[in-house]
Amino acid sequence: MPTCLGIIGCGKMANAIVKGLSADKAGFQDILVTDVNQDKALTFSREYEVKVVDYETLWKECDAVILAVKPYQIKEVLNLGRGQWHPGQLIISIAAGIKLVSMETATDNLLPIIRVMPNTPCLVGQGIAAVAAGNKATDDDVDVVMRIFNSLGTTIKIDEKYMDAVTAVSGSGPAYVFLVVESFINAALQIGLDVNIARELVIKTMKGSLEMLEQSSEHPAVLRQDVSSPGGTTIAGIRKLEENGVRKAFFDAVEMAYNRSIELSSDV
Repeated sequence: MPTCLGIIGCGKMANAIVKGLSADKAGFQDILVTDVNQDKALTFSREYEVKVVDYETLWKECDAVILAVKPYQIKEVLNLGRGQWHPGQLIISIAAGIKLVSMETATDNLLPIIRVMPNTPCLVGQGIAAVAAGNKATDDDVDVVMRIFNSLGTTIKIDEKYMDAVTAVSGSGPAYVFLVVESFINAALQIGLDVNIARELVIKTMKGSLEMLEQSSEHPAVLRQDVSSPGGTTIAGIRKLEENGVRKAFFDAVEMAYNRSIELSSDV
């Protein structure tokens, strides 16, 4: 079990990870951070129980290292660790589009590497992260990563070949939800509701409906039918949504995001 966790990069997702681990360090005794912007790193150290170090120290001392940097920075950051890597040192990347084989090649196939796709609800402890393990990663390595990201919500283990699909669904998904909520609120404004009332009605309706769905074993269509009385208001609204192609719009949006994820991965 790793005892020292290093985090390279101090952006929003790194902040979420440190915040999630502030109550329960997932078995880590120490958390070290570094960033090209040392002011960000120092902010972390003041807000949480973490230590700011340089790249060399982090690579030398940490048993597990999270790469929370932009995709184009991954190879450079890995190279900074060359000469400091040690057997079994676990590399965890949350950079979108960087395949396991690319990182394994950059580390001379010496280290266990795990790729993670979290989403922005991790910032409030309600995210979901997909975990794909590289060739040298063990079940124990996967367990370590699952413990880290379970502090931010939920984790699932997948084969890396599904990562582009995951990106299109859960990675991009929050933006789809925000667009739906925005449109729903604007529609409520159009029929005369106050903006604050409209916002609360829509958000609580979304949250309550999702909770019902999570607790039910029924297909979403069954729950929808339960509130669609013959000749009533709901079925009239559903009909208009169907006429305007809302179902097809979701199919097209997810497919477009999926194809774009594949394109971006091939460009890196």
